[in-house]
Order: sequence, then structure tokens, then C-alpha cells
Amino acid sequence: MNEYISLKKRNILKIGIKDENNNPKLDEKGQEIYLTFDLEDINTPENYSKCVYLIQKATDILRDKIAIINKKQDSKGKGIMTKNEEEKIKALKEYYKSSEEAMDLFLGKDGTKKIFGDTRYLTMFDDLNEMLEPILPKLKINFASIEKKIKEKYKNTDSNVLKDE
Repeated sequence: MNEYISLKKRNILKIGIKDENNNPKLDEKGQEIYLTFDLEDINTPENYSKCVYLIQKATDILRDKIAIINKKQDSKGKGIMTKNEEEKIKALKEYYKSSEEAMDLFLGKDGTKKIFGDTRYLTMFDDLNEMLEPILPKLKINFASIEKKIKEKYKNTDSNVLKDE
């Protein structure tokens, strides 16, 4: 006979995603697509902070690369673009890859793809912040709640301790 343990229900925040026509986004099976956040995961605020930092770092790197490319002598490229244009496209692709990795750190695996599909653009992170604005306070409030639970759980309640009266 097998023994089982039962997991407790987690405090999960599910956020549905709507398309530009205000219809729920569906996956290939016709199921609604959600982002999920574990409200008791102590790493969530830190992951958001890392995400913001990594996006800023990627933006700075892109800006520097574009400035360097703009100072180079341009020449004919392989196709219809010039070499400088090709290098700018390459720099943008690297930026998008870094941005997606940073956002997925906070949103979860393939979270960026759930929201934006395969499309990537420069103001994507700004749009994400605007979309998440209503839920960020819930994540921050819960951080305080976790802190309170920890304090309650580990407060000193030993009745055998001698007290000076």
C-alpha cells in the first residue's frame, strides 16, 4: 500500500491576459493563458527588482553599442542593409533576448511569450510595467504579510523562561 501526503493550497495570484481586442488570450488548446504569482514566495519582490536592474543594464549596453556603430564608417552589407544597419539589428536582437530573460525571471518561464507572443519591441518593458501596475501593490503588500507571519511563527513564547518581576 502507498502512503500519501497532502499539499496545502497555496496562496496563488492568477492574472488572466487579454489581447488588444479585450478578449482573453488562449493557448493552442483553447485554454485561457494566465500568469501566476505565488504570494508567499519571498523571492518575488527580489526577482522584480533584478528584472528592473537587468532591463536597465541591457538598455545601457544597447545605447552604447548603437553609439559605437553610429561612429563607424558604413559600408555595403550582405543584402539590402548596410553593415552598420546589420550590426544595429544584431544589437537589438541581443537586447530583446536579455530583456526577455529578465522579464521571465519575474513573470516565470515563458511569461514574456504569454503576454507578447513572439513580437519584441523597444518599449515592451514599459508596456509590461503599465500592465502590471494594478498587481504590483498586491505583491508588495503580501511581502509585509509574509514578514508578519514569520514574526508570529517565531516569536518567543516560552513559558518556562524565568522573568524578573
